[in-house]
Amino acid sequence: MKILVVDDEKNIRDSIARYLALEKMEVVTAENGLSAQRLLGEEVFGGAVIDLRMSGMDGLELLRWISREGPALPVIMISAYGEISDAVEAMKLGARDYIVKPFDPEELVLRLKRILAEQALHDRVEQGRRESPAGEEWIGESPPMREIRGLVEKIAPTPSMVLITGESGTGKEVIARAIHRLSANADRPFVPVNLGGVPETLLESELFGYEKGAFTGASQRKLGMFEFAASGTLFLDEIGDLPLHLQVKLLRVLQEKKIRRLGGTQSLPVDARILNATNRDLEALVKEGRFREDLYYRLNVIRIKVPPLRERKEDIPLLAGAFIAKFNRLLGRKIKGIDPAALRALQEYPFPGNVRELENLLERAVILAEGSLLGPRDLGLQAPEDKAPSKGGTVRELEKQAVLAALQRWEGNRTRAAEELGISRRTLLNKIRVYEL
Repeated sequence: MKILVVDDEKNIRDSIARYLALEKMEVVTAENGLSAQRLLGEEVFGGAVIDLRMSGMDGLELLRWISREGPALPVIMISAYGEISDAVEAMKLGARDYIVKPFDPEELVLRLKRILAEQALHDRVEQGRRESPAGEEWIGESPPMREIRGLVEKIAPTPSMVLITGESGTGKEVIARAIHRLSANADRPFVPVNLGGVPETLLESELFGYEKGAFTGASQRKLGMFEFAASGTLFLDEIGDLPLHLQVKLLRVLQEKKIRRLGGTQSLPVDARILNATNRDLEALVKEGRFREDLYYRLNVIRIKVPPLRERKEDIPLLAGAFIAKFNRLLGRKIKGIDPAALRALQEYPFPGNVRELENLLERAVILAEGSLLGPRDLGLQAPEDKAPSKGGTVRELEKQAVLAALQRWEGNRTRAAEELGISRRTLLNKIRVYEL
């Protein structure tokens, strides 16, 4: 944790720095507000201790700049004057605490630890608010998943760029969360952003934030996802859907480690680790001129390819058991398991929507099942031995049948059918066209 100490009296800032260093905090000092402003634009700090009265830019002016366009961080204000009006003004501008000189250094340390703990709690609450409740745990002991697990354990402690590829619903975000969980920043936020799910007109402000008055309706400053992920992990899902003009900006952020909010004039340092994922062929997009080649090579340092569920069917029993336990807990049900015929039916099914489709299928089954064991009928599947002979046993034919069955169950409602299959509506439309349904 890096702390900025700002005071124009050398003996005071050095004394504070020594006490904080004893608490294993990394300390950077500045002798005035202008120096502090420069440092805040170049480095990432977890908190700051700022003197009120200084020549040039004083503490209140610095605090005003931080609240208006500087980085978001907790601040303790110190002053030799102790005027109530100063304390009130400092708190209005966003200071978390106010201490009058002379003060006991141990008291300062205690108060600083308190506001840092409060900030960490706030970050965890924000993290929990954003995290999906589904599929958090790593489940899979098939050879390809064991290989991925070994790779994740090697790369997680490093700052290297990672590109996770695979079909929709294979669990790319689960891999990203595993990398974050094993990293040195595991106690910091994990912020996922589905780039394909945000309207293009809003995507830039969602990523970089904006200043008050940046555009009509911008009534107050808004932090972007890069700032929310400070010192943690920003997961950019569906990176292949990023528009070209934002690809340029992302490349600049990766190179300079700085962002600028919409309508802002100040470049702000960011130190979040960036993980990326896509279900698209980026190499093909590069050849078509729809994805920047320089950005592609920047992202593709280490690649993890997540196999579709049909290529790791030995993981289906583990996944099914975990999802049944999850939905028993969430829905207050007491399903004991899944019968052998239903399990065989699951292992013969092609799962075009992958793990996400399996999860959706089991959630519905747990809700509707009348017995304590899930059978083929609960899953909406026929037991393998009861199937009528069919002319097509290929994965393609089975996938076609699965898509058709979902459309029939939802009376042609493509949105609901896509949700059941665990794929996007656009992917479903493509399959309808390919299979001429």
